[in-house]
Amino acid sequence: MSGAMKETINEAARRANRPILSVLVPTYRDDPRPLLAALASDASDEVEVIIYEDGAPDDDLSEALRAAVLYAPIPARQITAPVNLGRSAARNRLGELARGQWILFLDADMRPPERFLTRWIDILTQTDADAVFGGYEPCEPSSPDQAVHAELAQTSDVRSAVERNEIGAVAVCSSNLAVRRSFFAQVPFDEAYSGWGWEDVDWALRAAEAGRVAHADNPAGHGGLERVERLLAKFGAAGPNFARLMDRHPGYASRPGARLALTLRRWRLAVPAKMAGAMIARLAWLPVRVRALGLKLFRAAAAAGDLP
Repeated sequence: MSGAMKETINEAARRANRPILSVLVPTYRDDPRPLLAALASDASDEVEVIIYEDGAPDDDLSEALRAAVLYAPIPARQITAPVNLGRSAARNRLGELARGQWILFLDADMRPPERFLTRWIDILTQTDADAVFGGYEPCEPSSPDQAVHAELAQTSDVRSAVERNEIGAVAVCSSNLAVRRSFFAQVPFDEAYSGWGWEDVDWALRAAEAGRVAHADNPAGHGGLERVERLLAKFGAAGPNFARLMDRHPGYASRPGARLALTLRRWRLAVPAKMAGAMIARLAWLPVRVRALGLKLFRAAAAAGDLP
């Protein structure tokens, strides 16, 4: 798709007053219609949904999404950008478009449970925090290869609000993240991060310096489970982003993954560790937990390779 940015606004959005919550959904190559339908079953006039297609490679999907937005029973908008800007820039554009007092970032493949938005409204009307992370919950894998990603997510990201509050800002993910719109205007995502990875950690650390970041128990199912080969490609390309994170936030060096990356770098073991991690992750006969450990080793080794 080429040309200027396109916008679709449904009738409910044209009639709506300023909402309490703007649900912001960046998407690229994913179909957000199931998410929109799930949100519509739970939303009210206190909520608007804005979907930002960050460059649309599929005209048919864009048209199908346009129809879903037009006929949605809740205030909804679709923005289709002619070129891909990247994860950070797409979220920043969404923040500029939002009208709510609060904004809630969701990924297009998420599957929220019943009363998800109702619980968020209750949480946000009672908190004095500037940002609140609701938690992460992986969906069921649809293939044995996706089970490795599910195991990685289960051991790395699935924690209660009590556990996440003890860890602090580094336990924040960029999906299922609610932020005061006025605060996000002061602390946007850093668009210098390119591709995939680490921009959410950077944002959370900067947000914790500028205001108060809290955690709540309101997780949503998160799709997007990847095959091992796809994860290896993503982790392998994320090294420059990790190097930028470490340069901007030296204190992150105390985290376990960062300590491993620094150790591999110090002892010049990044290359053999990367090869070993990839081999372990690919061996289908190994237990899923062992393969997930191989992914962790590969991720740390790939990050180590780009450290100064």
